[in-house]
Amino acid sequence: MNFKKEIKIADKVISNDSPVFIIAEAGVNHDGDMEKAKKLIDIAVEAKVDAVKFQAFKSEELILENVKKAQYQKQNTGEKHNQFEMLKKLEISLEDNEELQNYCKERNIIFLTTPFDEVSLDQLDSLDLPAYKVSSTDTTNIPFLRKVASKGKPIIISSGMSYFSEVEKALSEIHKINTELVLLQCTANYPVSFDEVNLNVLNTYKENFDILIGYSDHSEGVGAAPYAIPMGAKVIEKHFTLDKTLDGPDHKASLDPNELKEFVSEIRKVELMMGTGVKAPTISEINSRASLQKCIVARKDISEGEVFSVDNLSVKRTGGKGLSPMYFDSLLGTKSSQSYLQNEIVTKGQNNQKAEE
Repeated sequence: MNFKKEIKIADKVISNDSPVFIIAEAGVNHDGDMEKAKKLIDIAVEAKVDAVKFQAFKSEELILENVKKAQYQKQNTGEKHNQFEMLKKLEISLEDNEELQNYCKERNIIFLTTPFDEVSLDQLDSLDLPAYKVSSTDTTNIPFLRKVASKGKPIIISSGMSYFSEVEKALSEIHKINTELVLLQCTANYPVSFDEVNLNVLNTYKENFDILIGYSDHSEGVGAAPYAIPMGAKVIEKHFTLDKTLDGPDHKASLDPNELKEFVSEIRKVELMMGTGVKAPTISEINSRASLQKCIVARKDISEGEVFSVDNLSVKRTGGKGLSPMYFDSLLGTKSSQSYLQNEIVTKGQNNQKAEE
């Protein structure tokens, strides 16, 4: 399966040569409050991420009414309500999503949302989103994946809770319809312990799929995401919140506003450290090269016509003047075209004929 090597989300290009595309995951951390949602957008703008993402769902379409909370949801919100009741309070309408999208346009940041059911997915058509994010909860939802793929927009899909065979099947089904896809490694716990991050899955994806890859990070603090950059991650996603102490399923595992800024800064710092991959002296190394690298000098006095040898040639720092010792072997056995004093820099004026000639 060959997926596209370059996709565009709004005005941002994602490719193996592009900057990392950073998504600040607001998710449901607005707690159903639109003012909180707009404050989250403001925080994302201030942190200089590329996109801010919310979630779109109809609880009746998403979940049965008697389903218990996931273990992490119980830990973060208690056991007072079941999962349906918890999610019902966190729904936002299509009109709310449109309002948030317009606010993002005002603030010059990309608006994204994750649809969790087919009704919400179809309703989002009116917003003409630049891309769709598919949650780990739907990696195995083949009918839903086909429908998302048919929208003709770039797709970012997380792969938490999934076996490799399930990820392979998901990609195969999407590929039949849509080749604009980014695959994210993810561990679907909030927060995830470091021993379950499993960044090496990114290598597995690179080895088996011809696809852009990324990482959805649920580890605490700045966490694992910066380490995913050297492994080829071109999309990074991280939850954030106004306040970790708020009552909700994701607040405790999210970044606070200052941590989000630090997170973005660290990602960009790692990108700079990665460089171009071309091995050559850097600008700052040019002066160091002249001062520190060595050139060929006379080990002792050399007469004109004397044969160069390991006995009369040496290598020392000369301030960048003279022949590089890369040419040392080519001098051996040739006759000197001039005389040299001990420690004098050997120039290119040698007679290149071999002594025996």
